[in-house]
Amino acid sequence: MRRSKNKAGLIIGLVMISAASLRADFGTDLAQASKPLDEGLPEIAVTRLRDLLGPVLSDEHWRAAGERLAEALIAVGQPTEALRLLQDSRFDQTAAVIFWRAQALSALDRWEEASELYGQVAADRNSSLWPDAIFGMAETLRALGRTDEALQKLTVLLEEKTWKTRTALRTAELFLDKADATNARRILDKAGPETTAEHKQRRFLRGRLDLLLHRPDRALTHFQSLIKKPKGVSHALLVATLFRLADAHLELKTPETGDDFLEDFIDHHPGDAALPLIFAKLDELYRAERKPARAELERWTREAEQPRRGFAQWYLARIELRAGHRDRALQLLEALEKSDVKNPELAAGLYEYARLEAEDRNFDHALATLEEARAWQPNPELLDRIALLSAETRYNGRQFEAATTAFDHIAHSNSPFAALAMYNSSLGWLQLGDHVRFASAYEESTKHGGGAEVRADLRLEEGLLRAAQGHKDAAEILQKFVAEFPTNARRSEAWVALAEIAFHDNPPRLDEARKYLAQVTASKATPAAAERADYLSIWIEDSIATNGEKMIELANQFLRLHPDSAFVSDVRMKLAEAYYLRQDFANAQTQFELFAQGNPTADFAEKALFFAGESAMASMAPHSLDRAIVLFDQVVQLKRDLRWAARNEQAVIERKLGKPQEALVLYDEVLKGDAKPGEKREAMCGKGDVFFDLSGSDPANYDRAIAAYDQLANDSSEASHWRNQALFKKGICLEKKADRDAALATFYQVVETSARPERLPEFFWFYKAGFNAARLLEIDSRWNSAAKIYEKLVAAGGTRSDEAKARLTRLRLEHFLWEE
Repeated sequence: MRRSKNKAGLIIGLVMISAASLRADFGTDLAQASKPLDEGLPEIAVTRLRDLLGPVLSDEHWRAAGERLAEALIAVGQPTEALRLLQDSRFDQTAAVIFWRAQALSALDRWEEASELYGQVAADRNSSLWPDAIFGMAETLRALGRTDEALQKLTVLLEEKTWKTRTALRTAELFLDKADATNARRILDKAGPETTAEHKQRRFLRGRLDLLLHRPDRALTHFQSLIKKPKGVSHALLVATLFRLADAHLELKTPETGDDFLEDFIDHHPGDAALPLIFAKLDELYRAERKPARAELERWTREAEQPRRGFAQWYLARIELRAGHRDRALQLLEALEKSDVKNPELAAGLYEYARLEAEDRNFDHALATLEEARAWQPNPELLDRIALLSAETRYNGRQFEAATTAFDHIAHSNSPFAALAMYNSSLGWLQLGDHVRFASAYEESTKHGGGAEVRADLRLEEGLLRAAQGHKDAAEILQKFVAEFPTNARRSEAWVALAEIAFHDNPPRLDEARKYLAQVTASKATPAAAERADYLSIWIEDSIATNGEKMIELANQFLRLHPDSAFVSDVRMKLAEAYYLRQDFANAQTQFELFAQGNPTADFAEKALFFAGESAMASMAPHSLDRAIVLFDQVVQLKRDLRWAARNEQAVIERKLGKPQEALVLYDEVLKGDAKPGEKREAMCGKGDVFFDLSGSDPANYDRAIAAYDQLANDSSEASHWRNQALFKKGICLEKKADRDAALATFYQVVETSARPERLPEFFWFYKAGFNAARLLEIDSRWNSAAKIYEKLVAAGGTRSDEAKARLTRLRLEHFLWEE
């Protein structure tokens, strides 16, 4: 019994020691995983913290790791995932958890929910997060337009020493939002900024104050000083300064000077996150200019940087449209559609392109363009517009069933266009001949869309449609419309329709048609009615053989008055025929040519396609490579020290000859033989390279390549050249698989490995991995994190240290990464 008891005690002791060890290990693991977050590299922290979370963790450890992961996710702009994580039942409702949920909701513009959570944290004055919560609550109230409440919240922070200046500046900003110049000036005069950033913020607010007081010249002095000396100016502040500077120039009526500043910013920041807003502001300046310069936009459309190129194509198209150059505008928008940028902010450009194509009756292409715009995942407001234009395009393309279904769906949704869609749905049921559904939609439209005016429009549309379809009751419906709505602005359209019914009767009732057209002339005709009346007059006069002069006069008058009419081609052809019959060949020729220009064939409009050529093999002709294989085979047959090196070289040649399977056989022979470690590493690396080359036709080969590179890295812990090379190439594979987070983490494994003093450092793959890690971060606009990577590359003191230093300096200058 004593031995059993001692044994049990020993077991308990071991368990306790093991538990303590696990706690210690977890603390170390958590610190290591969180370290990049504290160093300003949240992207790396996200990957590490995700790996740390798992079922083996206790709830306590899981919560600790999860909280840091949520913080990192918010830092890298993934608030949705952070919110999903924080809703896990394992979390206690601590102040920190509630605060980070509020931060995530704020990032998602869910202001009401965020405000409530900030309020819960702010209720505890003793919480270390209390001032952060108060400030966050003020921000949500500002976003909700509740400025006075936001000001009231900020008042309590003015007494907090570490928050005083920041709060004062935000308070002044809120007073400026309210156009309260007196209080804004009072706060700014009292604010005592200490840091460079705070001084810059106050200068910006001084400029806003001058704008509010209609002193744009003085405001420009403040704004231009911030632009010319950007050190200490945050990215957000610089963008805001550019906007206010543009406003000042608009007020001074000098837009052609104001656009220089925005163009300069765009020129130096082709991928900036604020480009959508900056281009929109630049277009506002262009609209105010009598003759906007196109040079910068034209240059950007020829350069590869995205999304700048796409925005330049879109906004240059707008300038061309305003100048009446529709064909050039369509070319630019077509180039935007064919690009692979797929930026949600550029989807509005595709929407505008689709609208133009629909106007030109290129309905199929317009619909395809709208689907492409939808695939670019734009904001909900634009998605509503896309849905409506898609339905309208189908309707105009006579796809009435699909269009009506789409209108009906919009009408019964939360879309801001629901009422308009219900009206259009009514017309769709008319086109489909479903009078029961038309009556139902008619009643619903009149209840929700405008009363008598909507009823009148629908009754008129019913009559016009029945007339277009040749129904005998059309004239009766139109006559009732004229009688029931004697003051309706569209009565003239009913008169024109009655004239057309009389003209197309058999035999034509020309006198009656003229009588109805006289009613159009006597009333205040709508543009649509005037256009159709003038068009019908031509055909009435043409039907009278003795009245050719009158018809020619009416046709020329139509072309002058209605140059954009859909009937222009018909009228021009009729006019050309009339001139020809009168043997007026000069005028006939002019009209025929103009007709041809206005109706180009599909082949003429189509664009030519460009081809690419085949790549030749580098340095050696095929017969030379064949000879090299023979020579290497002779080396192998000697079975001496270089046999496996020769096999590796043969494999390289087979790869160059496009025979990857033969190369794999050779590499496997090396790996299975008694080759030296270095030769086997080369074979394993070559094997991975072959699988990488094959991944273009079969993406599954990326995983085979990764497996090879993993084995090489594990077997090369003492050979940093091979280890770093393997990790770098693995990172490239992961990036090709679109797993950018894993690729970034893999590249960082190379960067974070410390050089060992007993051996020469490996710099070639170290710098390739580092620059690729920084590149991925720059692509995602993670400027601070990219700067941290460059700092590590500079500190390594290797062969590309100066290059890293130059990139770091450029990054700081371009993105205002200044340290106090």
